[in-house]
Amino acid sequence: MKRVRRVLSRVQRRWVVRLLVAGVLLVVVALAPISWAYLDSARYRASVQDVPAAPVALVMGAGVRPDGSPSLSLSQRLDVAAELYRSGKVKVLLVSGDNRTKKYDEPTVMRDYLLRHGVPARRIVRDYAGRDTWDSCTRAKRIFGVNRVTVVTQSFHLPRAIVLCRAAGIDTHGVGSNVWIKHATTVGYAREPIAMLKAMTDVIFRPDPAVLGRQETSIREALTSPG
Repeated sequence: MKRVRRVLSRVQRRWVVRLLVAGVLLVVVALAPISWAYLDSARYRASVQDVPAAPVALVMGAGVRPDGSPSLSLSQRLDVAAELYRSGKVKVLLVSGDNRTKKYDEPTVMRDYLLRHGVPARRIVRDYAGRDTWDSCTRAKRIFGVNRVTVVTQSFHLPRAIVLCRAAGIDTHGVGSNVWIKHATTVGYAREPIAMLKAMTDVIFRPDPAVLGRQETSIREALTSPG
């Protein structure tokens, strides 16, 4: 009986060791992409004051409330974008969000918020098909002809946004909102390692965005409009 217990004990220890090794490997696999993103984007992340001037700021969507107002995360991104415009760091704001149904129009909510905060309508361009970060980046390049951009989002999302925009062929720097929103920021940091796994497939395979369409001249027209 004692011998049987010793054998079982050795078998259990082996499985514990194997499970621990598997767990460590899983953590390494999950964290490697986001660690790379943080390291690769470090020199391109800056504050409003320190970021190099660029013609366009790409503002990533972040949800709209049922009453039609921007979520707190989105309003913070828009505040950063408006500050970039007022400080002369960018000339045009490209607001990119989801509008796959008539009842949900993220880019228009973003534009209206910016209008209320002093950004002229002629300096705001809407991208209605920015369904995720890769789509926003690649559409900025392929549809709107953007070659140099300051991407604006939350700080936890910024490394991924910079990496993806640069993978899309855009000379990119970024500014993130550092305001901590209790639930949204905690969830954001928690989900980034998983989101970065999907982003790595975008970097490797460079898929077409969900919506392509014809090339637009709205960014060029906004940049050349007087005033």
